[in-house]
Amino acid sequence: MNSTDLYRELTDAAYDAPHWLRTLADIGTEGGILLLMAMAALGWWRARSGTAHQVALAVLVPIATAVAYVLSELVKSVVDEERPCRAVAGAAASIAACPPEGDWSFPSNHSTIAAALAVGIAVAWRAALWPALPVALLTGLSRVFIGVHYPHDVAAGLALGAAVAALCAALLGRPVTDLVLRMRAGRWRVLVEA
Repeated sequence: MNSTDLYRELTDAAYDAPHWLRTLADIGTEGGILLLMAMAALGWWRARSGTAHQVALAVLVPIATAVAYVLSELVKSVVDEERPCRAVAGAAASIAACPPEGDWSFPSNHSTIAAALAVGIAVAWRAALWPALPVALLTGLSRVFIGVHYPHDVAAGLALGAAVAALCAALLGRPVTDLVLRMRAGRWRVLVEA
């Protein structure tokens, strides 16, 4: 089954789903990201009294997420894939309003952001992996369910966000740890410790 067929299957299921489930999916597409952002903030709050490396990893979560988002936008501007809610003939009407023309589909920004947040959170706070990962996956799935992305848009967004978050932690963890140590020794310590 290709991505277009899977899109039709999911949007047909969404069209036939109870109203409460359609509403939950529509709210969940933004709500999942807000929940992940709250988890990232909680992770930073928790880490600020820990080691400099724990603080650095927590601080890198929003930075990696911003980098992933920018890369996602750059890829969108090169690929120019039309949204499936306009391009797929015979599909059920989307739950959400179809974004305007020029707001391209590939990759899904929501999925990119959700995966970057989830992986960043998991790197900084391993115990949060199990709540963060399902929220990211459901956020991505909701984008297909409400009719605004193909499954391959979501898969690409999840992969991009996860890769960027992992790379940022690996490449920037040590330099940001050093910065936190310097800040703790100076007048900026209120920002990086309890």
